[in-house]
Amino acid sequence: MSGLPDTAQCRSLLADGSRLTVTATRRPRLDRADVKCGAAGAPMLAERMLTVVRLARLTEACFDSRDQVVISIDRRPGPHERDWELAVVLADRMVRGVYRPQAPVLANGWSDEWQLGRVTGRDAIDAPPHALLGGPDGLAHLGMLTGQVDAAAAVATARAWFPLHSGGINDSLCWVEVSVYPLVREGGEEEDTIAVPGLDSTQQLAVRRALVGARHFDPRGLGRWRSVVRFGQRSFHGNSFELALVMADRLARGREFMPRGRIIATGCSSAWHAGRVDPVDCCEPKCALMLRHAVAGDRILLPAAWAGAIEALVQAAAEKGASVACIERIGII
Repeated sequence: MSGLPDTAQCRSLLADGSRLTVTATRRPRLDRADVKCGAAGAPMLAERMLTVVRLARLTEACFDSRDQVVISIDRRPGPHERDWELAVVLADRMVRGVYRPQAPVLANGWSDEWQLGRVTGRDAIDAPPHALLGGPDGLAHLGMLTGQVDAAAAVATARAWFPLHSGGINDSLCWVEVSVYPLVREGGEEEDTIAVPGLDSTQQLAVRRALVGARHFDPRGLGRWRSVVRFGQRSFHGNSFELALVMADRLARGREFMPRGRIIATGCSSAWHAGRVDPVDCCEPKCALMLRHAVAGDRILLPAAWAGAIEALVQAAAEKGASVACIERIGII
């Protein structure tokens, strides 16, 4: 990757008028994570930086996983400040050559839709004239950096729900959301194109392996997408989320018909590459939980191995206007 800088910096204004500096350094990846973020004494800030970078990378049409980018921030912003987010995104793009400014950059902006490439707004008030400011009246989307159109329309997003069961008052449904963006060219490992911000490394690996296996089951399902996976809650255990994850991915990629309501699913697999759906633990309490939260139009998907134990669930769901299906394999459901 000759011709690219080894280091890039981007500055941002803080609420008190001082400036912070975001530094991005590029180095050979060598089987390490593709991006790493650090903030001295502020692990939650570093985690948010990592989430922002991973989400914002989704709308980059080209993908290259040969380098690792290490991003640091030299000052700790206030606990509710987010105007530094744009500076982190730009530093990451500058060091990889995605964005090549002609002068030092001072940037302020934040977003709740980084995965769409959109910059929602900014908090800076007295920014200098040369500052790059996010928001509808400034840098509204990241494509504007290089004269491109808003990429949000090319991002397909879908959600599915799965039961979080621990036997307590906190039992609930949790959503998993998959956003996909088409790659200009194929290449690299499929797992590298799937970002899972917010989960630990073990959970990230489980998510990536499930998606790669399930996509292998589709004709030409591999090598076509950049993907971001998000969960409504981060603290969960086990693998009963896998079927919901796979269904959300298939919906986002146009491989399934959209239901009238939600898809609520539980199931796992040791052979997603063959499309097989295996049962998970706690059939009765999970079925009761899904039924309790189901509404008209929802579609409940369960492993085929549970078919003999859910007659009451099927009837009760029908009375609420929901439907139930036991599936042995994924496909057009």
